[in-house]
Amino acid sequence: MKITALRLYHVAPRWQFLAIDTDEGITGWGEPVLEGRAETVGAAVKECESYLIGKNPMNINAIWQTLYAGGFYRGGPILMSALAGIDQALWDIKGKYLSQPVFELLGGKVRDKMKTYTWVGGDDPQDEVKQMEALLQSGWDTFKLNGCGRLKMLDSNRAINQVVARIEKIRSHFGDRVDFGLDFHGRVSAPMAKVLLKELEPYRPLFVEEPVLPEFAEYYSKLADSTSIPLAAGERTFSRFDVKSILQAGGLSILQPDISHAGGISEGVKIASLADCHNVGLAPHCPLGPIALSACLTVDFISPNAVLQEQSMGIHYNKGADLFDYVVNKEDFAITDGYIRPLTKPGLGVVIDEARVIDAARRPPHWHNPVWHHEDGGFAEW
Repeated sequence: MKITALRLYHVAPRWQFLAIDTDEGITGWGEPVLEGRAETVGAAVKECESYLIGKNPMNINAIWQTLYAGGFYRGGPILMSALAGIDQALWDIKGKYLSQPVFELLGGKVRDKMKTYTWVGGDDPQDEVKQMEALLQSGWDTFKLNGCGRLKMLDSNRAINQVVARIEKIRSHFGDRVDFGLDFHGRVSAPMAKVLLKELEPYRPLFVEEPVLPEFAEYYSKLADSTSIPLAAGERTFSRFDVKSILQAGGLSILQPDISHAGGISEGVKIASLADCHNVGLAPHCPLGPIALSACLTVDFISPNAVLQEQSMGIHYNKGADLFDYVVNKEDFAITDGYIRPLTKPGLGVVIDEARVIDAARRPPHWHNPVWHHEDGGFAEW
């Protein structure tokens, strides 16, 4: 079998799908994208095309290593996101050729269902109680919300009180009927993170994500020593080599690699194993599309340390399309009481509505993340 063509589709809301065709009529699908940089990642995928055409797609390890190391410069969000989508598509081909779901090719599942959570509140958090109440009636009991909006490097007592009052309101309303993680989203400086973590402890968030920017990962262990709240991070790491030093330094309870940013399934499995070696849980980052989610679930179902899976159904970024709009087998993605079952169709288990994808790609999105500023005009982390 040989690869004959690569086809890229940039589609709403902010996703990019890759189809890899073969001379045996099998097509594999991947999701090579970096939010707000889809066209740049697409250019990186196209640069790989001349190497991939004519190759046997079954030789995933050899292809991965060549694409990663063969260009001398390696790693980083663009190249690893391009490689991630290619890797996902190759695994999809292999599973379809062998008539097996990819998790079976990787040794088989270690659990029967995977706990998921859903987003509430938006970028500038608000109305969480109302949204959570509605979702609770639909069977959800685990959520994630932004911990704060704009926060200065050294902010006021009033700003801290506003954050704490929001979270106290949620916990007092729901009691122990729900669990929720808080995403600091790198918006919080190290000095303010220490203050906020202490103030938020009584409300027992499930975790705090990106307590500080990844550039300051050396603070993870210091912050962990000062709080009982589990700390999570990793969506802005792109290989096992990025993750290695962070895990060795300690401080994280949960690692959150993105299987569409960190080299795909092949690298994701290695990252998960590395986290397991440090007694760190796995909760893959996935505010993306159905192929990315399928790839994450593949890693989850073979990883004993997988604890939670993010998914983007109804997320505030989804304008123009939602998670399953491009999926034929929607029923396979049913979420019951917050859990999803393994996708058992051959390959990644997702059947893409190719005609709809092709049509949507005629109107590519132009999504970019907001750029925030403080009232004094200075830059604010989004």
